[in-house]
Amino acid sequence: MTRTVIHMLRHGEVHNPTGILYGRLPGFKLSERGQKQALTVAEHLADHDIAHVVASPLDRAQQTASPIADSHRLELATDERLIEADNQFEGLRVAVGDGALRSPKHWPKLVNPFRPSWGEPYLEIAHRMLGAVQRARSEAEGHEAVCVSHQLPIWTLRRFLEGKRMWHDPRRRECSLASLTSLVFEGEQLVRVVYTEPVGATNPRVTGA
Repeated sequence: MTRTVIHMLRHGEVHNPTGILYGRLPGFKLSERGQKQALTVAEHLADHDIAHVVASPLDRAQQTASPIADSHRLELATDERLIEADNQFEGLRVAVGDGALRSPKHWPKLVNPFRPSWGEPYLEIAHRMLGAVQRARSEAEGHEAVCVSHQLPIWTLRRFLEGKRMWHDPRRRECSLASLTSLVFEGEQLVRVVYTEPVGATNPRVTGA
C-alpha cells in the first residue's frame, strides 16, 4: 500500500501582550519567538519528503507554514477548514479564575461543556479537520504533507481519530506550540499517530500562547 504522512502542525507563539483569547480575530501574528519556532520546524522537516503545504487562513498559521513551503519550493495553499474553532469568548481574557469566567453574564455559555455551548461543536470541528486531512492526503499521496492549524482543532481531530470522547480538560492537551501530530496512512487507512515537539514543550494552560 501507498504510505502517506500528514503532519498536523500547530502554529508558533503569537504576540499577545494582553493575554486575550484571540481566536479568529485578525491582526494576531507570530512573536519573535514564534518566528524562530517556525524556522526550527522548517529545519526539522527539511529532509522529509514534503509534497504539499497548506495552512489555516489566519496570519499566525500562514507565517508558520511559509518557511516550510519555501524550503521545499512549494506553493503555500490555504484551506478554510483548518481555521481556529469559533468561540463566544473571543477577545476576552478567559484564564481559569480570571477575566470573563468570573462574570455571571457569561455563565449561561458554560452550561454544556460536552458540545461545547460556548462555541463550535467538537464534532463539527473534527469533521471539517478530517476533510482537510483527506484533501491533503490526496494532494500528497505517497509522500508527506504539512497542515498548519491550531491547538483545539488539532487536538479534537486526534481524539476523534483515536476513538476518544471529544470533550476534555484543556489543561491536558498534548499539542504544544509548533508541535507535530503526524498521521500515518497506509492507503486510506490510518495506522499510526506520532507526536513530536521540534521546539520543545509549552504549557497548554497559558491562554493565547
